[in-house]
Amino acid sequence: MTSSVETINASSAGTWQLGDLTVNRLGFGSMRLPQNGAAFADGVPSDRNRALGVLRRAVELGVNHIDTAAFYFSPLRSANELINSALAPYSDDLVITTKVGPGRDPWGAWHWATPDQLRGQVEENLRQLGRDHLDVVNLRLAPSTAGTSIAEHFGALSELRDAGLIRHLGISNTSPEQLAEARTIAPVVCVQNAYSIDSPAEDHAFLRYCGEEGIAFVPFFAIVGKGREGGATGTERDEVHTVARTHGVTPAQVRLAWTLHQGPHVLAIPGTGNPDHLAENVAAASLRLTADDLALLTP
Repeated sequence: MTSSVETINASSAGTWQLGDLTVNRLGFGSMRLPQNGAAFADGVPSDRNRALGVLRRAVELGVNHIDTAAFYFSPLRSANELINSALAPYSDDLVITTKVGPGRDPWGAWHWATPDQLRGQVEENLRQLGRDHLDVVNLRLAPSTAGTSIAEHFGALSELRDAGLIRHLGISNTSPEQLAEARTIAPVVCVQNAYSIDSPAEDHAFLRYCGEEGIAFVPFFAIVGKGREGGATGTERDEVHTVARTHGVTPAQVRLAWTLHQGPHVLAIPGTGNPDHLAENVAAASLRLTADDLALLTP
């Protein structure tokens, strides 16, 4: 690996404010911790000690922003329980972001919460994480809600924020119109949407708009792109390979660095259960792409 990624520390990417909480822009997503292979599939449960070690190592490498959800679980593992076991008592600078809206029963079947059910989901996250409040809660929207009002759901979370159970609110899988509606109800500190080099023009425009409004944009699937929950597809754009060879890094690191280069308000949350991949992901925080690199990579 070349000197362009010498320092392996999440702080190399700089920081951003989620409300009054300061986080390093290179964080960690816990979705893949509970099991090996594709998320939410009937795969092999992860090795517990390895998963705990990855979480502890992430914090050692400067990660202070962890994304999770109560519905991140396999038959034997829960992401929230792993975070609690590995990191509690939590350091004062660790920010844990979770999301509500989707839910899964013990057998893995999905459902979407009504506004009245959101409090139960918030309390479940509190219990699993061992917290008396949640730092940031994203309202994750169902694909079927595109173009519809989110006022009832976001209003319910706003009431829980006023009650002290939630510190800050965000929205996930959302649109500019829904973001505007939510902001009439309560402050929004982050938008969490699928986003990568391969995203269409309207997604790039939404990211820029969030930056203009001082709202963090937190992409998921920044590395795997269209592979989504299933993981990397095994194919990669020639341009990504070209830049990776230039810097002596992996294509995944190029994708992460490109993501962070999209604006100071962009927070990356790559997830893995592999300690070697963790170190590579965090090392991408210090990978500086040139103007020529960005011109080659940007659609």
